[in-house]
Amino acid sequence: MKKFDMEVMVGIFLVIGLVCLAYLSVKVGSFQFVGESGYTLTAEFDKTGGLKTGAPVEIAGVEIGRVKEVTLDNKNYRAKVLLIVRPPVKIQEDAIASIKTKGLLGEKYVQISPGASANMLAGGGKIRDTESAVDIEELISKYAFGEVK
Repeated sequence: MKKFDMEVMVGIFLVIGLVCLAYLSVKVGSFQFVGESGYTLTAEFDKTGGLKTGAPVEIAGVEIGRVKEVTLDNKNYRAKVLLIVRPPVKIQEDAIASIKTKGLLGEKYVQISPGASANMLAGGGKIRDTESAVDIEELISKYAFGEVK
């Protein structure tokens, strides 16, 4: 009987460990079981600098959504970024979307700087003012060859 109790305890401990591991994997990876709710906005950039699907969208350092898709617009050869913004947050039509870098590993995210307009973008709207990602290699080469003023 003692051996059976020990095997049951080990089994319970193993199940609890697997549940904790699954929970941490979901939380760290920002995985969602159901599609993220919110309205979509688009923004076009000259360079995305490695922006990936699932990257955060922030205002004032607070996450308000995620990047749903990054594609190439075949008409003007610019990167078209589809953003999902959570419903309580409203974005002004003169807001500016910028691609920024966070942390030591260079994780990219979209930062939105609010505008002053009273008109808000509706679902399916487009953020017209954008700032592309800073290309560090380009800056270094300009500095090395004396093109920086």
